[in-house]
Amino acid sequence: MKKMMRNVFALASFVAGIAFAQTGAIEGVVKGPDGNPLAGAWIRIERTDIKGEYLCDSKKKGDFFHAGLPLGTYNVYLYTGAKKVKNKLEGGELVDQVKGVRTRLGDPVPVNFDLAERAARQAAVQKAAETGKVTEEVARDMSPEQKAALDKAMKERSAAMAKNKELNDAFNGGMNALKEQNFPTAVEQFTKASTMDPKQHVIWAQLAESYSGLARGQKGEEADASLAKTYESFQKAIELKPDDASYINNYALALARGKKFTEAQQELEKAATLDPTNGGKYFYNLGALLTNANQTEAAGAAFKRAIESDPNYADAQYQYGIYLTGKAQTKADGSLVFPPGTAEAFQKYVELKPDGSFAESAKGMLQAMGQKVDTTYQNPAAKKGTAPAKAPAAAPAKKKG
Repeated sequence: MKKMMRNVFALASFVAGIAFAQTGAIEGVVKGPDGNPLAGAWIRIERTDIKGEYLCDSKKKGDFFHAGLPLGTYNVYLYTGAKKVKNKLEGGELVDQVKGVRTRLGDPVPVNFDLAERAARQAAVQKAAETGKVTEEVARDMSPEQKAALDKAMKERSAAMAKNKELNDAFNGGMNALKEQNFPTAVEQFTKASTMDPKQHVIWAQLAESYSGLARGQKGEEADASLAKTYESFQKAIELKPDDASYINNYALALARGKKFTEAQQELEKAATLDPTNGGKYFYNLGALLTNANQTEAAGAAFKRAIESDPNYADAQYQYGIYLTGKAQTKADGSLVFPPGTAEAFQKYVELKPDGSFAESAKGMLQAMGQKVDTTYQNPAAKKGTAPAKAPAAAPAKKKG
């Protein structure tokens, strides 16, 4: 009986020895981004051939060790900032991994993590993707996944470069056509550019200017259609760049050309609020367009707003004076009574621009009103009594392409 028990015990010990001998271990060291040992990182060891998961953490010297792993193939993942909760990791960030690790009998399999070295490799791969140049060293150190990602990135880069050239060609073609006032070609080229990159506000702004130029040479329904495209394109430019007062100003001028005077004034209010320094110019432009559209009262209000925004805007002073002369009343003796502010507007222009294009006209108006011209400037070549000039055409705010 005793002999039988000894045999059973020996057999059990032998089986236990075989079971113990069929496991392996993984060990390694974790170094942080600064190159120093990283303690407190978690290592998740996941078996790939049969379901199984094991956890261990790095110690003070960055070392970690896990024994008792069945012989098989594993993926080893490194996490920082994670917590172990009921044998599972929560939170944290996966910062590195090694796949296809096979355990063995005997010595532990080394798996080391060096986050500084990994960052350097990633930077080299990124540079290769950006430049299209892959060194032998970079290619040798890359994993299959990295090689696939690099190949994808380089193909995307090549496609982006081709698209960028095509985009630049279309944009430059549009700018050249716009400069030559070839509006149909400008519309075609900027439309092409907007299709390739609809997020470029400057493309939409130039497309709007092209449609606006096209509308000026058209009539009826054709002109209306081009103006509608002008509005639409300006709106897209402003949506992408809402803080650009020049876009809003030019949009307002286009609205005024389409006789949308109320909307134009509202937009110019926005432009003046965004860019108060140029508020005088914005309202002067509106006044000029309204004058040429025979909208006299609205033009006068615009010139007044220009002066309120910038009292030193000389041309606005002159045009406001011209507006006020149109409201002069005839007395019984045939003399004229001018509204308050008329003489002051002409006098201000002469003070600001004694040699300006409207200077002689302003002086003539002052003399006709019986006012003294408070300036010492005299142009001997100028003719006296020059007739008041009509408001010049408004100039769109300049925008670099």
